[in-house]
Amino acid sequence: MGETEPAMNRRSVMKFLGIAGVTLGGGLTAARAFGGNPYYNGPPSDHFDGTLFFNPGGEEPKGFADLLRWKLGTNAAQWPSRWPQQQPSASETPARVSGETLRVTMVGHATLLIQVAEFNIITDPVYSYRASPVGFAGPERVSEPGIPFDDLPPIDLILLSHNHYDHLDLDTLARLAQRDNPLVCTPLGNDTIVRDRVPGMRIVSQDWGDVADIGPLRVHCEPTHHWSARGVTDRRMALWSSFMVESPAGRIYFVGDTGFHNGRNYRAAREKHGPVRLAVLPIGAYEPRWFMRPQHQNPEEAVVGFQLLDAAYAIGHHWATFQLTNEAITEPRESLHAALDARSIARDRFRPLIAGETFDVPG
Repeated sequence: MGETEPAMNRRSVMKFLGIAGVTLGGGLTAARAFGGNPYYNGPPSDHFDGTLFFNPGGEEPKGFADLLRWKLGTNAAQWPSRWPQQQPSASETPARVSGETLRVTMVGHATLLIQVAEFNIITDPVYSYRASPVGFAGPERVSEPGIPFDDLPPIDLILLSHNHYDHLDLDTLARLAQRDNPLVCTPLGNDTIVRDRVPGMRIVSQDWGDVADIGPLRVHCEPTHHWSARGVTDRRMALWSSFMVESPAGRIYFVGDTGFHNGRNYRAAREKHGPVRLAVLPIGAYEPRWFMRPQHQNPEEAVVGFQLLDAAYAIGHHWATFQLTNEAITEPRESLHAALDARSIARDRFRPLIAGETFDVPG
């Protein structure tokens, strides 16, 4: 006998709570979050009030009542249990690339392998089956990782944008630390979360505007419009960011999650750094708009951001791996193509990669 609509809605609420952080998802959070900020202790700034981080001039995430209004009042599209049935194979991933070559392979969601200047970068690495603090609940992976973990080339650098469970996966970080001992660049406070699980991990903790020289790269930590939480008591206690990477093969701009925020951060990045060769931008998890607009841009906003950056090429990520919101699994790609067509932008300049797909970015 099928489930009733109220039962399905209740199940969807519980499923979402794991990704939203509305659960005590880690020992550090549960033990320490009641006594101030357990992750970061520093002076106030234009985006930190001494306890909480915030989006200057922006909109903070909606509360639990609005979460319930969304989950109990609207229906999400039905995703397949596996998609696509035949995904591309990235088995020929080179150990490294050199010269002007810039190669990106989609692993899944916000996890991408970026190869440039004999350096291997992985973004927001998540290899777990669920994006959740627990193994028995939370959003499940519908596409297998585009590169099996054991087939990853040696990783030199991890760009870790914020601490939501679909971006910060402590089990994956522990595996990478044991195998490759990579360096992690991450915004303030996330270093505490990672070291609690992986004590020996090498980490550069950055505030917005900080710069780190790493091998052939210069990594800038830049603002994005989002939020953070690992548990019910630690909302906005660790910072979130984007990254601008200067490489010998050109600039790479990576955004893990962001609301559009009237294009403010895109304009600032273009003004500060100049045009970029490749922008890696989220295009999924955006419906319903009344709830998601402050934290997740939609594909049309991503295309406007692409234009504001004066980017030569872009990759769309944050779709078709974990069902976090209401839209159908292929809707982000369809909406992206429609937005590109409406602006007479060639579709091959902004590619919504699926797991296993590789993009050799033109020079």
